[in-house]
Amino acid sequence: MWTGVIPAVTTKFTADGALDHAEMERCFALQMQAGCDGLIVCGSLGEGPMLSPDERLEVLKTARSVAGGKPVLLTVSEAGTREACALAARAAKAGAAGLMVVPSPIYHTDEDETVATLSAVAAAGDLPVMIYSNRVAYRVDVTPRIMERLAADARFVAIKESSDDIRRTTEIINHFGDRFAVLTGVDNLAFEALSVGAVGWVAGLVVAFPQETVAIYRLMKAGRTAEALEIYRWFRPLLDLDVSTFLVQNIKLAEALAIGSTEHVRMPRKPLSGERRAAVEAIVRTALERRPSLTLAA
Repeated sequence: MWTGVIPAVTTKFTADGALDHAEMERCFALQMQAGCDGLIVCGSLGEGPMLSPDERLEVLKTARSVAGGKPVLLTVSEAGTREACALAARAAKAGAAGLMVVPSPIYHTDEDETVATLSAVAAAGDLPVMIYSNRVAYRVDVTPRIMERLAADARFVAIKESSDDIRRTTEIINHFGDRFAVLTGVDNLAFEALSVGAVGWVAGLVVAFPQETVAIYRLMKAGRTAEALEIYRWFRPLLDLDVSTFLVQNIKLAEALAIGSTEHVRMPRKPLSGERRAAVEAIVRTALERRPSLTLAA
């Protein structure tokens, strides 16, 4: 159901902290124009935990208005299952094409609790679900054994595989075949995951560099691996910015430099400053100076 490059977009704010819908429309449209295959809103990169449920639905509405009929998923990442179910139900009424669900971002659920929570949220929304498995950030690992218990529910259609273990993609495909669409969720493992069968890339740096991200994916699917690898090697220092406690600030700074967007974040985050800012800015500016030609990637 979901394949290709699906950006996990940032949420744009005005200087006083309000939602900046005009800037979101502009930035989301850039993703669509570059050939991305959908949008995921209000995830970790989208500062979802800093948004009220009403605000998340507003961002969903804005994304749907520029997606041109391509799927827009809302991230559900609530501390409590009751709250997650409520948001899932509201997302369905608001027209979300699906949900990306974090099993439990605060409490570290065991296997039975993980299955029960994911099943409850899927039932509440009654939408297709992309499971978000990120044991590094959330310490809840949705293993193939857990996926086996979820496989009977047709609403579970995909997994955003962010275990940080490239072997996991092959393990899932070996065990389930094409039962679940496997999308890589770690930017600096994307080439590797696509090489072993991932069908999509839930991407972060794409928000600043959409053409390059789409080019890598399309070249890989066309079997033009060497050309994809050349772009990927240029991209790697940027992609590493996604694997950081400061990923939101890192990527918003990249957006500011690459597409002229804003860096406004919601506290407790603050924009980068000092040596950390200088280091990230140097990475982005160097990449911009050495940006590869994509003429042959078309």
